[in-house]
Amino acid sequence: MHVGKYTFGEFMEMVTAFHGYPAPGVLIGGYMVEAARAGLKNGVLFEALVETSKCLPDAVQLLTPCTTGNGRIRVIDVGRFALALFDKYTGKGFRTFVDLEKLGPWPEIHSWFLRLKKKGEGDPKRLLAEIEAAGDSILTTLTIQIAPHLLCRAQSGPIAQCPICKEAYPVDHGPICRGCQGDLPYVEEGPDGLRGDAFDPLSANGGSISYSPSHLRDSPS
Repeated sequence: MHVGKYTFGEFMEMVTAFHGYPAPGVLIGGYMVEAARAGLKNGVLFEALVETSKCLPDAVQLLTPCTTGNGRIRVIDVGRFALALFDKYTGKGFRTFVDLEKLGPWPEIHSWFLRLKKKGEGDPKRLLAEIEAAGDSILTTLTIQIAPHLLCRAQSGPIAQCPICKEAYPVDHGPICRGCQGDLPYVEEGPDGLRGDAFDPLSANGGSISYSPSHLRDSPS
């Protein structure tokens, strides 16, 4: 069964090139994207909402103009394998999910989806064959309305130089950038390589600037 304008084989090659391997979740996600898009009017400017960070965002980015870079895809990770495409201005759209009640004829998909087999115990070839054969028959699509506050996108504000790291950052993040507030997972690299203790960027910058409450008070807002 085709995934939009692509044969299953063509889409599998696209997934492999983009995702790194032909992930079943992205392949099923391709059918999900097309099922949700089928309800939208031709030419409508739409955005996407994905309910898991695993696999589905890549299917959306492969098959639609919605990408993380242009801000037209939102990932709200509630752990459900579902996505929605909706009119950018009205919020009206369609939500598609894998329907457990429809997996009966597809035992390999059922086992994979519910993780009933340990890694390495499944049959990858059979799984791919079932995904192709099942197509969108394992999906259910419902109409949805996106909450109004998600349709309003804040305009970009002014940019300033962080007084700690000297890099540019949005002023509305605070008196210093979020990296220097400790929101990054980097560790400090010393003469013997990476150390196990956490890197504190607030006292970095070659030791020439140290973090202190008075420093924050003196920083530009």
